[in-house]
Amino acid sequence: MKYCAITLVVGLFFVAGLAFGADIDGKWVGEIDGMDGNKMQISYTFKAEGATLTGTTAAPGPEGGQKAIPIKDGKIDGNNLSFSVTIDFGGQEMKMEYKGVLSGDTLKLTMDMMGQPMDFMLKRAK
Repeated sequence: MKYCAITLVVGLFFVAGLAFGADIDGKWVGEIDGMDGNKMQISYTFKAEGATLTGTTAAPGPEGGQKAIPIKDGKIDGNNLSFSVTIDFGGQEMKMEYKGVLSGDTLKLTMDMMGQPMDFMLKRAK
């Protein structure tokens, strides 16, 4: 009976590790095509807490600087994740939905903005 209990506990930890196994914590960087045709640098900072994903992304701020925008509704299921970002464009809010798959130091994301999907990759920042 004692061995059954130990085996059950070890099995539960293993399953929990798979469910929350995404090693996403830290800064991620990549590029997307800008509206002017040039590449635009993007970055995200993620933190996983169980099945909840939190963090920020950087956006152009005042006077050419950067401002942090929080990600919302972040979820992790194994190596799959989803979250949203809401950006204020001069008083008009625009919500972008993200879904992605983590594979080692590469995160493949699909961003949906106003029904227009865009695929891109992020790499873990060194």
